[in-house]
Amino acid sequence: MLNYSEAAFYLDGVKYQSHHFTLPLNYDDYTSTPDHVSVYVRELVKAENSDLDLPYLVYFQGGPGFPAARPLSNSGWLKRALDQYRVILLDQRGTGLSSPITTQTIQHLDPIKQAEYLSHFRADNIVRDAEAIRKHFSVDKWAIIGQSFGGFCSLTYLSLFPESLLASYITGGIPSISRNIDDVYHATYKRTLDKNNEFFARFPRAQELCDRIANSLLDHSVTLPNGQIFTVEQFQQMGICFGMAGGPEELYFQLETAFVDVNGQQELGYGFLNYVLSQQAHLTNPLYAILHEAIYCQHNASKWSAHRVRESYPEFNHQKGAPLRFTGEMVYPWFFDQLETLKPLKEAAELLAAKSDWPNLYNADQLAKNTVPVAAATYVNDMFVEFDFSRETLTSIPNSRAWMTTEYEHNGLRVDGEKILSTLISMTEDIKAIQ
Repeated sequence: MLNYSEAAFYLDGVKYQSHHFTLPLNYDDYTSTPDHVSVYVRELVKAENSDLDLPYLVYFQGGPGFPAARPLSNSGWLKRALDQYRVILLDQRGTGLSSPITTQTIQHLDPIKQAEYLSHFRADNIVRDAEAIRKHFSVDKWAIIGQSFGGFCSLTYLSLFPESLLASYITGGIPSISRNIDDVYHATYKRTLDKNNEFFARFPRAQELCDRIANSLLDHSVTLPNGQIFTVEQFQQMGICFGMAGGPEELYFQLETAFVDVNGQQELGYGFLNYVLSQQAHLTNPLYAILHEAIYCQHNASKWSAHRVRESYPEFNHQKGAPLRFTGEMVYPWFFDQLETLKPLKEAAELLAAKSDWPNLYNADQLAKNTVPVAAATYVNDMFVEFDFSRETLTSIPNSRAWMTTEYEHNGLRVDGEKILSTLISMTEDIKAIQ
């Protein structure tokens, strides 16, 4: 179970303690799948409170496929949390220091074994890891906070182990628990079109710049700093930033400096190309691509849903001479043809896209009788998690409350975390008062 704990260190008045655990790869069939994963958590507590018996709060990161943050200071949501909790930052299995998934770590497996291995890295097993760690710490109950995909994990936790939870705080992460994945992408494409319209209306030169870049990619072979061919489809993916506060502005300023003069010819400059590469998170976090659609699947196959649904929205199928429109947080089969580090995982990705026996992630019956206080910040204009679906889900969960706001984009917790968590904690206290 517990492998070892590292020596603690202190930063900005906070004690940082690391713990490493060895846990089953497959909780459902440990006999036939005896493999293990290493799971890492970082425990934080105010130095002045390190000897106090405080309740725990576990943070579930967004993604999927990203580790917990490495906080540099006692600020934001963490500052508010440390006022009353010990905080557990969990590197979800397959990320960070928890048996990280990279092309190098699984390239020795054939595609069938790759797919089988990767199938154990969804929210259900992430939650089972957390539950095993709770038991090791001999904690009766703890609170959880989930951002984006972390909120999906929170609903899985509420479905599987509600008796282990004091409260659940969710930010930008209430999924539909029953809708088909195609419904999700129809809603997402519509939101993304709205964000495109806002962007091009706000920045008058943006359309000209984007079309010029797209034409350059169609007319010339352009490579990114890692040697990867840069395509229009990859350029369109940069629209993911539309869902984040400050993202559209950052993208526009990059577009302004995209071209440089080289011997009298205008070419895409290294600075811009390096920026593009830095935004391709799938290269360094392949789980983000491989399991992105699987997070919506319960006893059904994704069959490359975003790719199929895209045909209903011709605005995104760019042709030369047409105004370019950006896509967003969608995953496409061409990722595994174009993105260098994903190419060796192409066959495994195809197998996972065809997999139809994914187990349920949510227990609707359990959620319908929920007694755990749940407070959710739901963002009306969220580009990634459909607001109407979030509201639909929350109406079926007793003892839940939603803070429905237009004040924040999807990254609200990062932008104004102290206020958001304070509000959610107050909301759960109100729920407890009337239970």
